[in-house]
Amino acid sequence: MNRRFFYSIAIIWLCISLNNYGQQKSLRLWYDKPASQWEETLPLGNGRLGMTPDGGVVNEKIVLNDITLWSGAPQDANNYEAYKSLPQIRKLLLEGKNVEAQALIDKSFICTGKGSGGVNYGCFQVLGDLQVKFSYLDAGNDNPKFEDYTRELSLNNAVASCSYKVNGVTYKREYFTSFGSDVDVVRYTTDKPGQLNCTISMSRPERSATRIEGTELQMSGQLDNGIDGKGMQYLAKVRAKLKDGNLTTGQNSLIVKNATELILYISAGTDFRNSAYEKYLQKELDKVLKKSYISEKQQHIANFQKLFNRVSVNLGDGSASQSPTNKRLEAFHKNPKADNELAVLFFQFGRYLTISSTRVGLLPPNLQGLWANQVWTPWNGDYHLDVNVQMNHWPVEVANLSELNLPLAELVKGMVKSGERTAKAYYNAEGWVAHVITNIWGFTEPGESASWGVTKAGSGWLCSNLWDHYAFTNDRNYLKDIYPVLKGSAKFYNSMLIEDPKSGWLVTAPSSSPENSFYMPDGSGNHASICMGPTIDNQIMRELFTNVITASQELGVDEDFRNQLKEKLKRIPPAGVISKDGRIQEWLEDYKETDLQHRHISHLYGLYPAPLITPSSTPELAEACKKTLNVRGDDGPSWTIAYKLLFWARLHDGNRAFKLFTEIMKPTLATNINYGAGGGVYPNLLSAGPPFQIDGNFGATAGIGEMLLQSHVGFIELIPSIPDNWKASGEVKGLKARGNFTVDMKWKDGKITNYRICSPKPQAVKVKVNGELKDVVSEKI
Repeated sequence: MNRRFFYSIAIIWLCISLNNYGQQKSLRLWYDKPASQWEETLPLGNGRLGMTPDGGVVNEKIVLNDITLWSGAPQDANNYEAYKSLPQIRKLLLEGKNVEAQALIDKSFICTGKGSGGVNYGCFQVLGDLQVKFSYLDAGNDNPKFEDYTRELSLNNAVASCSYKVNGVTYKREYFTSFGSDVDVVRYTTDKPGQLNCTISMSRPERSATRIEGTELQMSGQLDNGIDGKGMQYLAKVRAKLKDGNLTTGQNSLIVKNATELILYISAGTDFRNSAYEKYLQKELDKVLKKSYISEKQQHIANFQKLFNRVSVNLGDGSASQSPTNKRLEAFHKNPKADNELAVLFFQFGRYLTISSTRVGLLPPNLQGLWANQVWTPWNGDYHLDVNVQMNHWPVEVANLSELNLPLAELVKGMVKSGERTAKAYYNAEGWVAHVITNIWGFTEPGESASWGVTKAGSGWLCSNLWDHYAFTNDRNYLKDIYPVLKGSAKFYNSMLIEDPKSGWLVTAPSSSPENSFYMPDGSGNHASICMGPTIDNQIMRELFTNVITASQELGVDEDFRNQLKEKLKRIPPAGVISKDGRIQEWLEDYKETDLQHRHISHLYGLYPAPLITPSSTPELAEACKKTLNVRGDDGPSWTIAYKLLFWARLHDGNRAFKLFTEIMKPTLATNINYGAGGGVYPNLLSAGPPFQIDGNFGATAGIGEMLLQSHVGFIELIPSIPDNWKASGEVKGLKARGNFTVDMKWKDGKITNYRICSPKPQAVKVKVNGELKDVVSEKI
């Protein structure tokens, strides 16, 4: 009996230890005061719904979101006469008259209408604000004295909480956007009976109406589609469940008096792809109301952890700082070597944000994930195709969240028909193309200005992300599904190339290097963006054509097209050309940049995400990449800093990559529109351009993953870019490598001491361990 008892205790202890491994103490964000601005609130989401509570003691505001809530509508903004100007544009470029070519593009080769500045294009918008106004008996309702205040977000459980005392009474709150029932849940409790008194209301800056139906608070409206004003419809419902006390209604409000516990259930949604959305919202609300709070919370945590618990990371013996997260950030910025666990927290926060901001069958995370507090979100909160949406998905595979790449694949598949019209209208080309921006309505046209809108890397770059999911999963059915998308993109580039008479190479024309410009070499001081064959186009075509060739061989289709691409690869410019000052040229010509520290570093696409430039296979190009990055500098908007982190990780310079991590962790509260230096993170760890853009979070998460594990050159390499600060000891479990391998490893003093490679079935794989390339057979999962 005693032996069995102690055996059971040992098993329980082991399970608890494994569950807590490297996570429980450090994986929380916490603060000792309410949020004073939205960038201090705590983000919660279940892939469709989102909320950000501020934890106010008297007036609490909980910003509500639905990832599908967009203004605008489908449109055709193609200029179907544009292709007629193409010969003259190309003639001007061949004559070196880039400025004149750009002027002609602005006149006749951009989208019709207002483009991304028009209401018809649309914007991701805030759903609304849930306001809870509290009163405290005998404590001064307007400004009660409170103490012992804490506010936190548990990444392990996807539950936020808040606790404080007023007049000797302890008040507690819990918030989660449920992965069980599809609703938001907020619970308020007190440790003494009858102490909860509050008024609950909802509002929105525009196009909304609130009302009371029985004891249910509702808000509904219809956004502007830019055509007849009758765009997307939405509805939000709030139901209250009380222990003790009374629930009554006021003018568009719920009034709670003398309760001991209050639970709010918020069901919200739109008619996006669902004309029966009102019935769905009611069904989810009815379902959750029949369950106990504890049961719903347990189901939420269990479903969330099925994804989150796949990966654990430990970066040494240093215990996590016990300071509030905002103060921890400040301390880290002064002494980065004192808090290794902050990198763990930030990496896992990135995984948490991915899980919270997308789900299979819905939309991928936009520029703000699924969180917004404005009607007009910065840059429309859309999908930018010249790095941003791609960066949002870079950590997904290595962080073992592979299925969360599928919403992007569905978005891209939905762009193909529109992209085919755009390819014909502007280039009289086969296949499909997308330029710089898109929305949930499938926009593929050039943007409204030649200076940035004609970049045509977007569609090819998206195909890189789609290919990554296949490379990591070996899912042949998925490859069949996306092959027409990849092929269509390759057909476009294949059919629109022209010969550059100076070099004999086949190049894109007209095009541009994303959002950048150069001085004309004639000494006039004029500058332009429009060019032929920017480096990123050449790199994207090399990667895309190679992937399509591989896919067609794997699927046994399109031999003729495959051979065409093989021939074209011989005539496309190389992955990199080294300029006379030793850097990678950004353009076909060695132009002088107008901004040496420009935020985009698109000409290093071949280094990351593509595998075209590596320290081992192309050492001269790798050195030229280093010189390019040194000139660009380490600062910029947060996503730029994250991209530089990834570049240095690929260059196997762990210490420089870590320096970039310290750059992105600069604390800030700024919300101005920024295109240059000054990126960082807000107190709630969301990345700041500023303003808030989630791509910096995801890019840095991918960067940390790349420092720990790489698999892009035909073998798995363990800790290829580990900084000195992480070398003492560490352990990682659950990261993914290309080929559908799962990797666990331990290290000490910068050397791997133990590792395990698993896959669905045993297979041979090359692994680089401590500088030695080994042939091993993976273990069966």
